[in-house]
Amino acid sequence: DKRGGENNMTSDIGSTLLTSLNNALALALGFVPKFVVGLIVILVGIIIASIVKQVVSQILKTLNVEMLLKRYGVPEAKDDLTWTNILSETVRWFLIIAFLIPAANIWGLPRVSLLLNEFLLYIPNVFVAAIIALVGFVLARIAHNVILASAKGLSKDSASTVASVTHWAIIVFVALAVLNQLGVATDLIRIL
Repeated sequence: DKRGGENNMTSDIGSTLLTSLNNALALALGFVPKFVVGLIVILVGIIIASIVKQVVSQILKTLNVEMLLKRYGVPEAKDDLTWTNILSETVRWFLIIAFLIPAANIWGLPRVSLLLNEFLLYIPNVFVAAIIALVGFVLARIAHNVILASAKGLSKDSASTVASVTHWAIIVFVALAVLNQLGVATDLIRIL
């Protein structure tokens, strides 16, 4: 009786292990096609994002955006961190994340997909904040030059002071608008 019970127990353990191994293998084999399809979606997204980045970068270079911004007193970035690169890189990452979302859904990762979706919805805020900053710097320089040129009744030092105060007031307002667009301390910024 003991041997029969041991044989049944051994065969039960063996069949349980075999069933578990078969289930794990079936799950792995079922995931491989999903993994490949998700990987293809990501690779297509990276290729498209790189092409669009090059197009955006070329358009901005053709429009000579860097020189226009420099002429209106927008602070220059150093090395590869130019305004053209910042804007084109933002577009690139927007597209890459847009392709990562369906890949995460294909792989059955709903939380990752949700997180990426929230991040994707935040990227336009960064893009709009960059545009607000650029336009603000340009308007600040124009306001400075207009006030400096039109304050003929004041002394040169007084006109320069009024123009500088106007310039910096606009810069501070633009900085607050950028922070508000990015969602940083929005209540405090609205009060200011």
